[in-house]
Amino acid sequence: LHGLGRTEGQERSRELLRRVGLTDAAKRRVGTYSGGMKRRLDLASALVHRPSVLFLDEPTTGLDPVSRKAIWEEVAELNDEGTTVFLTTQYLEEADQLADRVGIISSGRIVAEGTPASLKAEVGKPRLELALAAGSEVDCAGVLERHGKLLPARDGKLIVEVEGGASEIAPVVRDLDEAGIQVESLDLVEPTLDDVFVHITGGRLLEDPA
Repeated sequence: LHGLGRTEGQERSRELLRRVGLTDAAKRRVGTYSGGMKRRLDLASALVHRPSVLFLDEPTTGLDPVSRKAIWEEVAELNDEGTTVFLTTQYLEEADQLADRVGIISSGRIVAEGTPASLKAEVGKPRLELALAAGSEVDCAGVLERHGKLLPARDGKLIVEVEGGASEIAPVVRDLDEAGIQVESLDLVEPTLDDVFVHITGGRLLEDPA
């Protein structure tokens, strides 16, 4: 179908089976394959003619974490090699991991589009969530305010927005230590595409994010 002769076709088949990790199953009937193996075979079939543009429609839906990770790695490698990949997915983590640009579609229209970083920046900044060590009565609001906007405490944790994200952790820890404030835990929480989805839709069910 793709204009390959028998010899070239066999060579390309072996190459693609190696690429998607199915060499050991090459002699088996496809009906005996697991769901993850079938998805990898689907991907290999789509690569026979070395496409410059590849459309993948929910390639990891229903797969176990190991199979999903294998597909992610292959898609990322294809993109690094120069193939443009259009990926539709219900998994926003997948879009965040793989996509250079993300579009969220509702009723046939794109309601949000941009890089994962730019979309996440629209709904909030990274924040540090801190729990003071037991017995620590020191008011640390003044220290934290040097680094960003204080947000309402939640679940016993102090929360401060930090523009610089991970780069702010060390200065915050240093200032707290110098103030004699003991911290039991400190977590950096960054906005996710899930937050973007909820922000845009107000929690309404949309079509697949793409």
